[in-house]
Amino acid sequence: MYKSLLLFFTLALSIKVEANNYQDCGISKKAQQLAKLIINDDEQLRPSIRCNKLLSEIALVKAKKMLEFGLVTHNLDGSPNALLREHNYKLPDYYGTDFNSNQVEAVAGGYSSAEEVWSSFKDSEAHRVHLLGEHKFYAEQDELGVALIEEWSSPHVEYWVVYLTKGYAKNQVYRNDQSEIPNKANFILQKNNSINSVEQ
Repeated sequence: MYKSLLLFFTLALSIKVEANNYQDCGISKKAQQLAKLIINDDEQLRPSIRCNKLLSEIALVKAKKMLEFGLVTHNLDGSPNALLREHNYKLPDYYGTDFNSNQVEAVAGGYSSAEEVWSSFKDSEAHRVHLLGEHKFYAEQDELGVALIEEWSSPHVEYWVVYLTKGYAKNQVYRNDQSEIPNKANFILQKNNSINSVEQ
């Protein structure tokens, strides 16, 4: 009994420590704050979310690219799914491979704080469903990386990128109807323009 109790408390403590270490979730303090908001939201349906440093680094690459182009958009030189694969993050085989495939990325521009952008993400149905795991496909996703680039002379000033996805495992399959796999390639957030649907 004593050993079981000790094991339980040791595991509980290690899970809490892992959950409170947000450095790998974001490149900057603001990015880490957004990660904390996503993970700890009362409406979060996932039982756990792990911080992934590689996802944060790829998010930074994407944020820099949006800054360079002065755009807040998913498809810059390919799809969000393709960008992760190009940077050696292995997605499950059943994740889309088309030019506009996006089961992994949320982007926003013009929001100065983590609280503000999180509120806007939650107000957008497509983003909320993804980031809170409200669809059975998204509910399996448990790895997170966030980046923010700020440049006062750029069109949007702030460029936020969130990757929340499922990592690859051998012989992995999607156990539900593959025709129901969501794709949110066309939805971005820009302050004062609310939700924009592009490329439709």
